[in-house]
Amino acid sequence: MEPTYQTLPADLPVPVDDGAAAHLTGMRLPDVSLAATDGGRVSLARLSGRTIAYAYPRTGEPGQPNLVPDWDAIPGARGCTPQSCGFRDHHAALIARGVAQVHGVSTQTSAYQREAAARLHLPFTLLADPHRAFAMAARLPTFEAGGAVLLRRLTLVVDDGVVTKVFYPVFPPDRSAEAVLAWLDGSEA
Repeated sequence: MEPTYQTLPADLPVPVDDGAAAHLTGMRLPDVSLAATDGGRVSLARLSGRTIAYAYPRTGEPGQPNLVPDWDAIPGARGCTPQSCGFRDHHAALIARGVAQVHGVSTQTSAYQREAAARLHLPFTLLADPHRAFAMAARLPTFEAGGAVLLRRLTLVVDDGVVTKVFYPVFPPDRSAEAVLAWLDGSEA
């Protein structure tokens, strides 16, 4: 049976906070230019105002199998499409709360991401880090599956290139944008 990428199974394992993102709060992000799905390039370090950047392992591709047969058993792996759709559905609310821009980041290629951005009707860009230049410079948490090194799911609130807040681990992924909104509204520390 083909995976349904827009919904999450009820029995997904919950990722634990392994401390791999603890160093990010207060960090000035490295100035690494990434290809964006709109054809431009973006350095999260150079953006003015408040940015929401969410890192995710990889979006599923319709008609293609999971990267590895036990993808759903890897804590935090499943849920990239629902997470992106959550940021899409809450994009206007984020902007209304002073967020200047939203970006998704993965190690997938820009071509792969363009397909997902178009299919999901994302009102923001996805940023490609296929060689993990940004991920390594920022020391983002990663994991390996199917011979590929992928980003662990996390969300950063970045103000003028400096990380103000880190959400890690992110679970459930489809509620990631809602967690950011709650934090912006001051109802979650």
